[in-house]
Amino acid sequence: MTNCISTKKNIAEELISCKELLKMLALDIGKREDGRDFKKFNEVVGFCEQILRIVETYSQNKELVFLDCSCGKSYLSFALNNILSKQYFFKTFFYGVDINPVLLEKCEQIRDGLGFKNMQFIRAKIIEVFPEKPVDMVIALHACDTATDETIAKGIKLGAKYIIVVPCCENQIRSRLKKGHPLIEITEFGLLRYRFADILTTALRSKFLVGAGYFVKLVEVASPKDTPKNLMIIARKKKGQYETQYGWI
Repeated sequence: MTNCISTKKNIAEELISCKELLKMLALDIGKREDGRDFKKFNEVVGFCEQILRIVETYSQNKELVFLDCSCGKSYLSFALNNILSKQYFFKTFFYGVDINPVLLEKCEQIRDGLGFKNMQFIRAKIIEVFPEKPVDMVIALHACDTATDETIAKGIKLGAKYIIVVPCCENQIRSRLKKGHPLIEITEFGLLRYRFADILTTALRSKFLVGAGYFVKLVEVASPKDTPKNLMIIARKKKGQYETQYGWI
């Protein structure tokens, strides 16, 4: 493929050049490099980098379908849509799912303003969504707490070839590490309990994906200075296990 831009530097430059996109997303990255918008921008760039590395192995003859879970303002989907259409010339379709009607209405306004006709936003719980099109990649950037687990479960249920998530807060295990728990002696300090719960939760999610027939690797998508929640789980379904309820490979 001739239009490979899958480095953070090139992706950032491409997105920065799309001033209308940044304006519609209300991402003001010019104010300060330690500001919230700049950090969010770096998270999106890091996520896009990993997606594009995968996309560059695909044939352009096939439509790529994404399911963005707990999409929020859909920074990630809008950025990917822009890059894949302008630099890779891929035919794509994006589903965004969230339970917040205000955010989804905003996403639809941005979609219409940018002229992206290949995006559909759905108000529902992640686990309740069944897209009409077979999904290639299930993605989530900082889906809070169990929303990440729902994303993983949904990806497995749909038989998605790739499930790619950057988890956010992991409260389920941390909330259980209380007085009387056998691990409390090594997690009595708040910071250690916090980090231990994060690592253990990520490890359990990764092993669950392995058990469901996926190859799994972990990468950092952004600097810890941008966010401590910078660990990405990339899961690729093993060959011969692509059959799903849709009957596709």
